[in-house]
Amino acid sequence: MSGGVDSTVAAVLLQEAGYEVIGITLKTWDYASSGGQRKETGCCNLDSINDARQVAVERGFPHYIIDIRSEFGEFVIEDFISEYLAGRTPNPCVLCNTHIKWAALLRRARQMQCTHMATGHYAQLRQHGNRYVVAKGVDESKDQSYVLWGVAQEHLAMTLFPLGSYRKSQIRQLCLQWGYESLARKSESYEICFVPDNDYRGFLRRKVPGLDQQLAGGTFRDLSGRLLGGNEGYPFYTIGQRKGLGVATGQPMYVTAVDPEANTVTLGPADALMRTRLIARKINLQKMDRIPDGYRAHTKVRYRDPGTPSRLYQLDEQTVQVEFDQPVKAVAPGQSAVFYDGDELIGGGIIWEAT
Repeated sequence: MSGGVDSTVAAVLLQEAGYEVIGITLKTWDYASSGGQRKETGCCNLDSINDARQVAVERGFPHYIIDIRSEFGEFVIEDFISEYLAGRTPNPCVLCNTHIKWAALLRRARQMQCTHMATGHYAQLRQHGNRYVVAKGVDESKDQSYVLWGVAQEHLAMTLFPLGSYRKSQIRQLCLQWGYESLARKSESYEICFVPDNDYRGFLRRKVPGLDQQLAGGTFRDLSGRLLGGNEGYPFYTIGQRKGLGVATGQPMYVTAVDPEANTVTLGPADALMRTRLIARKINLQKMDRIPDGYRAHTKVRYRDPGTPSRLYQLDEQTVQVEFDQPVKAVAPGQSAVFYDGDELIGGGIIWEAT
């Protein structure tokens, strides 16, 4: 229970359905420790913790705060930093869901003799034989299946998604109906929870002492290798970026490649961003044990991506090659490639390279 409208309604819906509910709020991060300029937000905000606890008290079920900062730092923060330093663009929400909101939380849930874990995600869960499969939520504008591809089968087996068949407007209406007007009107945050000032560059600088000195001398180059000017350091740029480059070439230029070894960022026109193939590693499959060669799917390469028809080829236990039916723009290594069969997840992986 983050203290927001979604997890609050999820808890109350389960209680009204007859479940014995225990509310859990995860303490994942102290933003003050990163030296940022803004207050903590989301589940790290004291007001949000109090909102979650107040609902639990009024509804008569227990509420606990679990300090999970150590695991969050290991699985999410360290990866976030190392991926940017490797020239990739990470998606911390995927790792947080996989390792924190599921794996780590379920270890605590078992200790409390819980049989299931529920969240306020807009997603659905289906079972095909002995396989558990995440499907898109009914409200596709709020669907969160994209960030759930990494959840393991044993964890999905214990999962409930009470909001999967609802639209966001219905959830807010239920919150009002139950008398939680302030929660129903709460705005949503789309920032990374541990970077609430939305300045990931400042975060990296604060967490990696001497980073600017290490990155001195970085350059921008065009597709032919011609020098265009100096950059601030390769981790501060991501594939598809256009704004904030500080390079005038007479035409719109985009980041098309990042080379951490040379501290070089390659710029090119929009058509240079198009890719027809990618390799995804560290895959997790939900709908099947192994993907047959040439399996038809819709592949999403970012959260708001509608998806592109494609063929999948599983190269080994950890690697899938995706071949798109038509070119896809700005495929960024480090982001997630997520494969769909209709509205159901086949699985997903981390984008390693794209050509």
